[in-house]
Amino acid sequence: MKSGSILGYDLNEKNCQISFYDDTKEEPETLEASSKNYQIPLILGYHRERWVYGIEAEQLAAVQEGIVVTNLFEKALRREKVKVGDRRRDAVWLLAKFIRMSLAGFEDIEFITFSVPFTNIDMSKMLKGIGRHLGISKECVCVQDYKESFCQYMFYQPKELWQYESAMFYCDAKEIRAYMLRRLNAVGVKEREMFVTVEEVAHAQMKELAAIYPILNKDKAKDADDRFKTFIQSVFEKKVVSSVYLTGEAFENNWYPNSLKVLCNGRRAFVGNNLYSRGACYTSLRKCRGYNDTPTYLDDTKMMEQICLRMRVNGQEGWYPIVSWGTHWYEADGQWEVILEDTSDIEIHVETLAGEELQVETVSLEGLPDRRDYSLRIQIEVLFLDERTCRLSFKDVGFGEFFPASGFHVEKTIHLGGINGQFNSMS
Repeated sequence: MKSGSILGYDLNEKNCQISFYDDTKEEPETLEASSKNYQIPLILGYHRERWVYGIEAEQLAAVQEGIVVTNLFEKALRREKVKVGDRRRDAVWLLAKFIRMSLAGFEDIEFITFSVPFTNIDMSKMLKGIGRHLGISKECVCVQDYKESFCQYMFYQPKELWQYESAMFYCDAKEIRAYMLRRLNAVGVKEREMFVTVEEVAHAQMKELAAIYPILNKDKAKDADDRFKTFIQSVFEKKVVSSVYLTGEAFENNWYPNSLKVLCNGRRAFVGNNLYSRGACYTSLRKCRGYNDTPTYLDDTKMMEQICLRMRVNGQEGWYPIVSWGTHWYEADGQWEVILEDTSDIEIHVETLAGEELQVETVSLEGLPDRRDYSLRIQIEVLFLDERTCRLSFKDVGFGEFFPASGFHVEKTIHLGGINGQFNSMS
């Protein structure tokens, strides 16, 4: 059994990869599928009444034995039914089966973050549901895209590597894509708060890549090297870049020596294929341990507003967020219990990163029982109806055997700006 219980799980249409954090080590390790290879083929097989996955399922396909299921990721996203022998299985069930088998070496998973090519509400629900199928509560399952995984990975690197902009190049058999990690301009927030994003800044189709991947063709490699060099120069023009990361299977061949000289000119460059799973593992570590000292990652899918209540936490009174900016609206629901002091109403502040305007809402507590000595316990629930509509409910839940619940319940609907277009105001 592996000793790590804090995991990052890179999942895409071809492979999966698992990184795990062990308290005895300084940084995450990545599970090897075979010698010096981290990629586990996303294939499930069934042979002689036994399920197999990954390399073993790939071997079944090679010898044409048993039943092999491929394209698990896409089929699960489309909620397809897949025929396996005499039965038709849900593709989500099959993907969950694969994930369970790939994680069999880990006991008592404390937190897992899935890193995927893109995120949306359906992806989040599917992977959180698979997490629950594995016995992990939804609060201990996180879903983020590759760009955020790159960002989270960088937060745990020496700060001189992301002092300015940091670049990532992804290369497969068809194209090269360039991404930049950069800071955002936020209005009306505390100086110590930093907001960052990762955006795709360029991409290029390169037909030469097909000839050099996976077998190196020297003539085509030189042509590809020249094109990649020109591509890099266009991406770096008028930018100060602290570090560069190369990821993707096509970078495993040494076909880009001249481009590498440009990449390493005044900056550090790194090559590797476990960046996304390690970035996801760092997210799990941060959320599991409650570390809040990293910058906030934003993109055009994240909330630009946060909802705050005035509370005393650990003896410190202030405005504390019950919904934080940088959250996906469909993952922002929550529930808390608070002890209410002597007050006739609750004031709600809605802060936005898209401008300096502060939205103030008030909830009347008329009809709430009059109790003294901090014996008034209120349940606060946050429920998002859509990306622009948040419903807050306040309910008297009593105080143990001393004071039964009174039945008091009041709701407040808050209308937000939504995510469309707001992110661009920080560029």
